[in-house]
Amino acid sequence: MKRLLPSLRARKRYLAFELISEEPASRNDIVREVISSASSLIGDVTTSDCDIKVLGFEGGIGILQCSHTRVKETRASLAALTRINGKRATLHVLGASGTVKGATEKFLQDYRPFEPEIQE
Repeated sequence: MKRLLPSLRARKRYLAFELISEEPASRNDIVREVISSASSLIGDVTTSDCDIKVLGFEGGIGILQCSHTRVKETRASLAALTRINGKRATLHVLGASGTVKGATEKFLQDYRPFEPEIQE
């Protein structure tokens, strides 16, 4: 099967994100919860239009791919996610880029995990 010409391919955006949760989660858990959150918030048809894919996830950070026209809906569905495997969790979007390399260099290069200051 021939590949589509670049002018006919769907454009994509890549969202760098970090997982803030009580317990670590696997890539499969995140995929399941992101799709579930998106379909409950924006519906099945729009979730399908978003074309959400988790490209990589390791050590609490990852990259997610979505359609360039549905970045707002994708970010909203990530913000609506509150639990992974029954434990409290959230996905914090670090930024969006047009390429995986750009997302990695801009947002994940000098990554420092979020650590809240606890005042006693």
